[in-house]
Amino acid sequence: MARKPLEITETPEVDALPGMPLPREQTQLYGHREIEQQLLAAYRSERLHHAWILGGPKGIGKATLAFRFARFVMANSDRFSPEVRAATSLHLDPTHTVSRQIAGGAHPNLLHLRRPWNEKTKHFKTELPVDEVRRTVAFFGTTASDKAWRICIVDAADDMNISSANALLKILEEPPSRCLFLVLSHAPGRLLPTIRSRCRRIDMPVLAPEDIQSGLNALAPGDLPQNPKALQDLLKFADGSLRSALGLLSGDGLTINTGFTQLAETAPDIDVGKLHALADLVAARGKDDNWQNFHHVSRQWIHARLRQDVGQTPARLASWADLWEKTNRATADAEALNLDRKQVVLDVFRNLSKLMRMPS
Repeated sequence: MARKPLEITETPEVDALPGMPLPREQTQLYGHREIEQQLLAAYRSERLHHAWILGGPKGIGKATLAFRFARFVMANSDRFSPEVRAATSLHLDPTHTVSRQIAGGAHPNLLHLRRPWNEKTKHFKTELPVDEVRRTVAFFGTTASDKAWRICIVDAADDMNISSANALLKILEEPPSRCLFLVLSHAPGRLLPTIRSRCRRIDMPVLAPEDIQSGLNALAPGDLPQNPKALQDLLKFADGSLRSALGLLSGDGLTINTGFTQLAETAPDIDVGKLHALADLVAARGKDDNWQNFHHVSRQWIHARLRQDVGQTPARLASWADLWEKTNRATADAEALNLDRKQVVLDVFRNLSKLMRMPS
């Protein structure tokens, strides 16, 4: 399936990739067949848990699988029906009424919680606020038929502040009948222990290169590099995330990833001219894809070096963790407050060079 034309809507969708189907619209699942079978088996079982954490890195298909599960449940409300027993996957025909309703964000028994758009600032809110989570009260308080399921997808739970986390915990503690919570998390270990204790947890692995390539062949066949080495680099830099691979195909993604890696590996002796050229490319006006790609590769590279230095001194490891936090905070602040993106790039390399001058 080729990229669909970019639609201009009054309210943007958080984490949407231009020209790509949203998770609620995506009917094809890439990878995660074993995880899908776990959910199908759980739905058929005598005792179905009411809350599930789907954990794993961003962009590997957690939301796609959550909506896939939701469609199947909505269309097959009787867990012990012959249709459910005979099912070999959670696939539901895209032309099915439930599929069309969910794709359009209009199914009355599905609540999708995510960071809302701020009309005043023209940015997405940096957190999933408590008012959003409290929508569950009215949602589960409405009357539904005896056989209908109501499903809440929290996307992603990592975005909750302490107030919204406690609000979610309250309803998880006293769940309504015939309800399901699908809680998505990029780092499940950081969620409140009380939330984790009330959910069944499934950790989803990163995608294999062949699954990423299958996704790219379907979603962006015209954008794939023809050079085998460039395609290999794309799959490598994607780091198991289809979302990251699609992002790398936008703008100057591969150039930024290669440039960042080459400069980082020479730290602290960084070529200033090449650094400014990279920073200008990342901060180019109207090139949000370049900024997102920089955010991805910086996190990926720092995390890889942290793991590589795991046997070093505690001070060294603390410095890598501090660099990780500083980089994440700087990129988040620049996006939320419309700060100078070029300066963020320069500061990342300044901090990296300072760390590399430290004794191991």
